[in-house]
Amino acid sequence: MYACAWAERIEDMASCFGEYAIKLADSSCSTSMTRTCWPSSLIPSTQNAVSCLYKTKLSTQKQLLITVTWYKNLMGQGLSINVGDDPSSSALRVNTNIFRKKKGNRTFETCNSKIEAFWDLSTAKYELGPEPASGFYVVVVVDSELGLLLGDMREEVVVNKFKSGIPAAKFLLVCRREHFSGNALYSTTKAQFCDTGMAHDILIRCSGEGKDLKYPVLSVSIDKKRVICVKRLQWNFRGNQTIFVDGLLVDLMWDVHDWFFNPASGYAVFMFRTRSGLNSWLWLEENMVQKEHEKLQFSLLIYACRNP
Repeated sequence: MYACAWAERIEDMASCFGEYAIKLADSSCSTSMTRTCWPSSLIPSTQNAVSCLYKTKLSTQKQLLITVTWYKNLMGQGLSINVGDDPSSSALRVNTNIFRKKKGNRTFETCNSKIEAFWDLSTAKYELGPEPASGFYVVVVVDSELGLLLGDMREEVVVNKFKSGIPAAKFLLVCRREHFSGNALYSTTKAQFCDTGMAHDILIRCSGEGKDLKYPVLSVSIDKKRVICVKRLQWNFRGNQTIFVDGLLVDLMWDVHDWFFNPASGYAVFMFRTRSGLNSWLWLEENMVQKEHEKLQFSLLIYACRNP
């Protein structure tokens, strides 16, 4: 998605689509490939960061981008909130380490707006990684208007903290980025590709056709159903495939070149992105169309870094 500043990388990948595009798994990659695509010895990668980009539209027709990032590192777990399209600016950032301050608020100004952020992670419960699954809330108020409400406790917060009938803006999740690290390409996550759809389990695995992993195979499954199986990744390290999820066209792209050939500083990248039509399959083309009609599709980006 254009908001994720991925134009240069996608342009590089687009040049490889014709040569390296892989079709859905056929009979040659079903029964005989079950063992190599689904080994039991792989250790799942660790999810250490989740970043969600929301587009908020206020009643004044003003639009803002709000990025909520959950992270976990050697210093502990934390939460970061950025408002605006410049995530590198420290003036737009609210940081808290949940082991030090699990509940609080902060007020600051940016993008010609007054921003108030409220959070409560004191009863948060976690499943896959640093992002809480339940028992929490995150609220962002923009110019006395509810710009973002996250968590299963958000309704309670609105009733208790904002009893004066504060208006609520419309917000939409347009991009989700997840970072994993480990010694194997093995990651699991969940994603909801549209507001009316269900949350789906996504599993990405990479193993070998031989015991020495000489011929690696990449498989991607959604809700335990394999949607692609890519053989011999040394040559097919970049590619794309279109799949259907909840009646939507979803482009699945992979780039595992650096995982194999530059493991010290590189990473594997996977991108799931919904699109609205059959005519345009190149993401760069569709970004231009979406910009003209002010339409945004959902993107899920997964980064997998190899541990030294």
